[in-house]
Amino acid sequence: MSKILIVGLGNIGTEYAHTRHNIGFDVVNSFALKHSGMFKTDRLAEVAEVKWKGKTFICIKPTTYMNLSGKAFKYWMDKEKILLEHTLTIVDEIALPLTKMRIRPSGSAAGHNGLRDIEQTLGTDKYPRLRFGIGNHFPKGMQVEYVLGKWLKEELPIVNKKTEVAVEAIESFAAIGIERTMNMYNNMEIA
Repeated sequence: MSKILIVGLGNIGTEYAHTRHNIGFDVVNSFALKHSGMFKTDRLAEVAEVKWKGKTFICIKPTTYMNLSGKAFKYWMDKEKILLEHTLTIVDEIALPLTKMRIRPSGSAAGHNGLRDIEQTLGTDKYPRLRFGIGNHFPKGMQVEYVLGKWLKEELPIVNKKTEVAVEAIESFAAIGIERTMNMYNNMEIA
């Protein structure tokens, strides 16, 4: 695994910045920043190249909007000749509490439009992803507003801590593979 594609899911535009649905962008920003990567606008995405421990990371934040994330994912995977199992997609997950994240080698889109589009574009659900729990504390019928809403002030310390942990999980994925990374992070409680 010498070249790795890190895909942060989110929506472009200031109105979506730092919302729950854009946590994929925020985690990829933190990873790139930690390793002195600079994003530039390129085809279908904001792109940063990062080198760490002999590995090259192509970090992308699709500029296609969430529902068309697969287009940018496939373009950069093909362009950089990266194997599907050497990709990691960072995504928000309402089925997980804020204190949890889950890394999986594959799985269903679970109603997430970004994952659904990647799956349809690739023709498979067998690609690694890191699901960042955002909780589901919203009244019935208010899911869209919740997901597209900003973090509450009291949630921010956990979000910031978990973003750091997610960056470490990306490094772990690259260094020791998905199985050992899952064992290290999937049962972790971040409070």
